[in-house]
Amino acid sequence: MKDLVFSLIDKEKVRQSEGLELIPSENYVSKEVLEAMGSVLTNKYSEGYPSFEGIPGWSEDKIATEILPNYRYYGGQDNVDRIERLAIDRACRLFHADHANVQPHSGAQANNAVYFAWLEPGDTVLGMSLPAGGHLTHGAPVTQSAHTYHFVGYGVTDDGNIDYDDLEAKALEHEPKLILVGYSAFMKIPDFARVAKIRDKVVEKSGHEVLLVADMAHVAGLIAAGVHPNPLNFGFDVMTTTTHKTLRGPRGGLILSKGNVASPLKKPEKNLANIPILIDRAVFPGTQGGPLEHVIAAKAVAFGEALKPEFKTYAENIIKNAKALAEALQKDGFILQGGGTDNHLILIDVQKSFGFDGKLYEKALDKVGLTLNANSLPHDKGAAFRPSGVRLGTPAITTRGLGVEEMRQLSHWMKLVADICKKAGSEETLSDYKAELSQIHTEVKTLAQNFPVPTI
Repeated sequence: MKDLVFSLIDKEKVRQSEGLELIPSENYVSKEVLEAMGSVLTNKYSEGYPSFEGIPGWSEDKIATEILPNYRYYGGQDNVDRIERLAIDRACRLFHADHANVQPHSGAQANNAVYFAWLEPGDTVLGMSLPAGGHLTHGAPVTQSAHTYHFVGYGVTDDGNIDYDDLEAKALEHEPKLILVGYSAFMKIPDFARVAKIRDKVVEKSGHEVLLVADMAHVAGLIAAGVHPNPLNFGFDVMTTTTHKTLRGPRGGLILSKGNVASPLKKPEKNLANIPILIDRAVFPGTQGGPLEHVIAAKAVAFGEALKPEFKTYAENIIKNAKALAEALQKDGFILQGGGTDNHLILIDVQKSFGFDGKLYEKALDKVGLTLNANSLPHDKGAAFRPSGVRLGTPAITTRGLGVEEMRQLSHWMKLVADICKKAGSEETLSDYKAELSQIHTEVKTLAQNFPVPTI
């Protein structure tokens, strides 16, 4: 008899098949990525690193066949080494990096490893504040890193863009050791060149090196496809990311860097040129133990998929769909943070649009098979559980093949649900509108089944 867990997995398959995923940080992996992640590599311990010899420069066939000395603490690593080296090589080619560490278990782990590689306790980090759209790991008081380092937050302007004047003023005032550009709820394209110039001013004023880091977890797939600027091409030293979201790989983290690549066994001088080695030492043994080689194999598969020409088309369609959805939503009366989007992500000010909060709207949309998340907006004050907005995006639905016409239909359904929320006024009274919500759910299910999830 199968474990009860599998019956719940089957129910989740139904939920994903019959609904539409609008959370911008979620996506659907390919069958090949799933297969690699569920492989016998889950049985193998591989603390340490493979040799970096030949990366970059060797062909994939040579990387997949050569057996080289490694920096591992266990035997039996020949196949694991070659898989991890393939992942490193593909990541470097995708993002024009000198080195890639493919071992972080998550984007949060990737960020923490970079902090640990470069900073001392009490050092100052300048990053986007959480209310403005930054991520928890960029200085939220509830996180471990915020108790270790001194975070200073910059904000956004009324039109939703980074407030570069605020960023520069705070950079020159606080002279941070690390400047971070990254976000979890931001729909513009950062001016990476301008931030690099601000870093130069801080270096000139302070006399110390400043690490420039881009947390591109949300837009890494767009960067890989060449439809979004790459911060590593504008003077940034490090780029961290998750490997899912727009990159469409397994859930995990990745750190890309510019600089010297060498054995992590010998501690190097702490300078920007040695940041790849410092990061390797910070990941293992600094912040993690054994890498998840089954997930690294799945990352390698996903990176291979992202190197193919069709991935560029996919990324272009993500943006096309996001812009079409934003336009349709505005026509249907939704007020959008920043007036629209330049990437895959949309923020709706539900409170300003219709007079109720984002959590009520999230719950109501769940009932019709449309999944997104309530999200704070820059003007919210302490509204984590009752924020004014919702966050949505197009990576997952674009993977399923939905196009511009379907974006208009989505907006129509979202407006119908908004009208119901306005009448209901609370989650408790949504049940009074069960018939109306059920009818919309039936229509959503019909459309969803016309665009099957690739792995179901």
